[in-house]
Amino acid sequence: MAPSSKADKKAAGDVAAWMFNVVTSVGIIIVNKALMANYGFFFATTLTGMHFVTTTLMTIVLRWLGIIQASHLPLLDLLKFVLCANFSIVGMNISLMWNSVGFYQIAKLSMIPVSCLLEVSFDKIRYSRDTKLSIVVVLLGVAVCTVTDVSVNTKGFIAAFVAVWSTALQQYYVHYLQRKYSLSSFNLLGHTAPVQAGSLLLLGPLVDYWLTNKRIDHFDFTFSSSAFIILSCTIAIGTNLSQFICIGRFSAVSFQVIGHMKTILVLILGFLFFGKEGLNIQVVVGMLIAVCGMIWYGNASSKPGGKERRSHSIKHGSDSSQADDKV
Repeated sequence: MAPSSKADKKAAGDVAAWMFNVVTSVGIIIVNKALMANYGFFFATTLTGMHFVTTTLMTIVLRWLGIIQASHLPLLDLLKFVLCANFSIVGMNISLMWNSVGFYQIAKLSMIPVSCLLEVSFDKIRYSRDTKLSIVVVLLGVAVCTVTDVSVNTKGFIAAFVAVWSTALQQYYVHYLQRKYSLSSFNLLGHTAPVQAGSLLLLGPLVDYWLTNKRIDHFDFTFSSSAFIILSCTIAIGTNLSQFICIGRFSAVSFQVIGHMKTILVLILGFLFFGKEGLNIQVVVGMLIAVCGMIWYGNASSKPGGKERRSHSIKHGSDSSQADDKV
C-alpha cells in the first residue's frame, strides 16, 4: 500500500475514533444529567459499576464471536490499573461534592500538565514550544468558560489531588499496557471491565450513601427511570471502548487536550436542552479560545519535533527499535 494511502487510512481512523468518543461521551453526560435532574438518581458510583457490567457483557459476546482473542495481563498490572481507575471515579465524585464548581474545573484542567509530566518522566516524551503553548491556550479557553467561583478547603484539595493523579495514571496505564503487552482495546477491556464492575458494584452503594445520604435500595425504579438507566449503560459500552481506542491510538495528553472539545459540546448542549441562563460573552469567548488552542495543538503536535519520544522506555520484543518515534 502506498504511504499516502496508509496515511489517509490512519487519518480516517483517527477521526472516526475521536468522533466515536465525543458522541458517546457527550451522549452519556446528557442522559446522566437527565437521569439525575428528572428522576433524582444520584448514585453515580453504583451507576458506573452498572456501566462496567454492560461493558463486561459486551466483551463476553465479542469473545464468543472470536473478535477478542486470548491474551495475557499480569494480575499485578490489572490490580494497579483497577485501583487507579476506581480511585479516579470515586475521587472525582468526592471532589465535586467537597469543592466549588470552579475549583473542580481547575482540578480537571490540571490533568493535562500531570499527564505531560508522566509522559516526560516515564516515556521520555519531548514537546516543542508550539505544542506547549497550544496546551496553555486550550487550558486558558476552557478555564474562561467553565471556572467561576473558586474556593478551596483542605479535604476538598486532597480529594481533587487524589482524583487528578489517579485519573492521569489510569489514562497513562491504558496506553502503557496496550503497548507493553500488545493488547487491543477490546482485549484490555476484557481484562479490566469485569474487575471494575465487581468492585464498583460492591463498594458503590456504600460510597453513594456516604456522599448523598441516600440508599439505592430505597430508590423508586419506575419504567421511565429504568429506561434511562438502561440507555446510560448502553451508551457507556461505547464510551469505555472509545476511551481505550483513543488513548491506544494517541496518548493520554492528546486524549485530554482534544477531549476538552467534549466540555465545549456539553456546554452548548446544556444551553440547548437545559436553558440558556449560563450563556454569556465570557463563555463564548472561552469556547473560541479553546477551539483555537485545539486546532493549534493538532497542527503543532503533528509537525516533526512537535511531540517525540527520545528513548523508548518499554522494551518488548522488537519494540525497542522504536526510539525517537513520533507519538
